[in-house]
Amino acid sequence: MITAALPPGIAEAAVWSVPMRTRFRGIDVRDGVLVRGPAGWGEFSPFWDYGVAESRRWWAAAAEAALDGWPAPVRDSVPVNVTVPAVDADRAHAVVAASGCRTAKVKVAEPGQSAADDLARVEAVRDALGPSGAVRVDANAAWDVDTAVARIRQLDRVGLEYVEQPCPTLDELRALRRRVDVRVAADEVVRRAGDPLTVDLREACDVVVLKVQPLGGVRAALGVAEAHGLPCVVSSALESSVGIAAGVALAAALPELPFACGLATVALLAGDVTGEPLLPVDGALPVRTVVPDRLADAAAPGDVGARWGERLTAVLAA
Repeated sequence: MITAALPPGIAEAAVWSVPMRTRFRGIDVRDGVLVRGPAGWGEFSPFWDYGVAESRRWWAAAAEAALDGWPAPVRDSVPVNVTVPAVDADRAHAVVAASGCRTAKVKVAEPGQSAADDLARVEAVRDALGPSGAVRVDANAAWDVDTAVARIRQLDRVGLEYVEQPCPTLDELRALRRRVDVRVAADEVVRRAGDPLTVDLREACDVVVLKVQPLGGVRAALGVAEAHGLPCVVSSALESSVGIAAGVALAAALPELPFACGLATVALLAGDVTGEPLLPVDGALPVRTVVPDRLADAAAPGDVGARWGERLTAVLAA
């Protein structure tokens, strides 16, 4: 438990820590803080490379969940994609085949891997899904424009639904879109912007990726969707099931949901904070609340808990 002073209405804060099944986004362990208020549980789990200023939006999302709750849903379940880490082709095929999902998001451009590795993984995913499934790739801003053009054309042999954040900047995304036919989805350029509402996405992308914590909560993310007026896909930030429930609430509240959501990432964790994790059934997640009834099993070591306590204190002070 965190013993630092908590804001009014927050009755409890606990630090969780769970190993990843496979190294993902450069991390082997996922951790964060869960907070309880009158509306339920919220999650505060900014990655460790995020500073205090950027982490404030992550806290706003946790506070919204615990103090206010979320808008009413317009659907009772949301379709999801299976997320395929930067694993070998055989493992990628097995992950997709076991998922029950008809859409797969495949990590590419992993440091130390080659274009051939990416192509083999994507081809294995296509084989597992069959011709009617949707394949999207995520490069996490790793490519320059020329590299992106070459890699996307190569990977599009399997037919790509879209490519997520292939290049780091808006200008690069604009240049890329003039040279490829595959849809471009914007992630980091939106959620890491000083003001996600006013970032200029004109001619830079076809799809906007919405992540609840980095955008400051479900209502804030709905505002981003409305401001940009583009098709949206809701994705996770590798949260526990408590945080994923917020992503599901966002997807359930969007007026339109044209794409399967990247919210089935609890499967990437070797454990969870609840005995009823949010895992997909037949390619969909239900809209429901999550109670972390296994906090003792997922409790963080003392040094990790102390580090999160210091971080939360700094964010609240800011």
